[in-house]
Amino acid sequence: MKIPVLDLKPQYQQLKAEIDQAIANVLESTQFVLGPEVKLLESEIANYLGIKHAIGVNSGTDALIIALRALNIGAGDEVITTSFSFYATAESISLVGAKPIFVDIQKDSFNIDPNTIKDKITSKTKAIIPVHLYGQPAAMTQILSIAKEYGLKVIEDCAQAFGASYDGNCVGCYQNCDDNQRQNITGKYVGGIGDVGAFSFYPTKNLGAYGDGGMIVTNSDDIAELSRMLRVHGAKTNYNNELLGYNSRLDSLQACVLRVKLKYINQWNQLRRKIAQTYNELLANNPNIITPKMSKGHVFHQYTIRITNGKRDQLKDYLADLGIGSMIYYPIPQDQLPVYKKQYQPNSITMKLAEEVLSLPIFPELSLDKVVEVAQAINNFNIHVNKVD
Repeated sequence: MKIPVLDLKPQYQQLKAEIDQAIANVLESTQFVLGPEVKLLESEIANYLGIKHAIGVNSGTDALIIALRALNIGAGDEVITTSFSFYATAESISLVGAKPIFVDIQKDSFNIDPNTIKDKITSKTKAIIPVHLYGQPAAMTQILSIAKEYGLKVIEDCAQAFGASYDGNCVGCYQNCDDNQRQNITGKYVGGIGDVGAFSFYPTKNLGAYGDGGMIVTNSDDIAELSRMLRVHGAKTNYNNELLGYNSRLDSLQACVLRVKLKYINQWNQLRRKIAQTYNELLANNPNIITPKMSKGHVFHQYTIRITNGKRDQLKDYLADLGIGSMIYYPIPQDQLPVYKKQYQPNSITMKLAEEVLSLPIFPELSLDKVVEVAQAINNFNIHVNKVD
């Protein structure tokens, strides 16, 4: 691709000396699983997020599973979440024996619509999992208020949102929220707002490792202790297993790479925001495009537009012919995947947006002239379509 949707090489080239040295240090130490590098990363991420505990695990999916287990959520329980997310969100709920209950999304944010949550709460409901999709913080003031009213836990799925912060002005939300609640969490990084946060460090993320990796964050001593036990076969000390746990330890090699990258995350997120703002300006007058809303804390893991004329797939092919990459996240909502075998009625806004969304190239090293080239190609697509039609 002339302009790929993501290119990890420029970032590595910029940090090559630092990363190579960090990896060499781990190789020399021969401490490859957990160990000093993981402890340092946990401390640095906890300090960055302003939260008490950070627990490194094998993946973002494991972070969700272990968080659910640490909250004692399992068979017979229900967990409310968005229908518009990667399957790992629902899969994690199902894997602990609970049932995912899917609600619709806000069309302006792609995130869970808090106004649809209450109708799905039953005596079996134990938690809500909002997903900060594409790097846009969910409407956390409303979600926390609902959780408090019904005695529910909140697990933040932050897989796409490292460094995103809640600014108190939720995209697509026009409700009169609790001002004290809003003020208490405004300015906080996602992950440190609910009871538990779950992060992914998959290589494509804003803060990405060079393999799988994840992290659980919490201010609760009890949740942290259980999470640390569950990641190492349910044991506090070797050969004294108290729970059925997992082998979900973060590797030192991944931790050392993440420690190097963590120093640059704010800079990279600002570059993503600049790219997104440029796209928004260049596509503003396209009658067939709805650009994403900008909030102060949005970190644009993906820059996702909506194509409203029914020609999303044709546009994707057109861009590919020009050497421009794009991706569709997510063509099939979680609740409509084959694994659930038509157990759920579709959510209308989710279904509509699943047919409209297209994510464009975005990564910190993407030059603005390439952004202009992508936007011009999209704007020229109208002319191309008219000629064909």
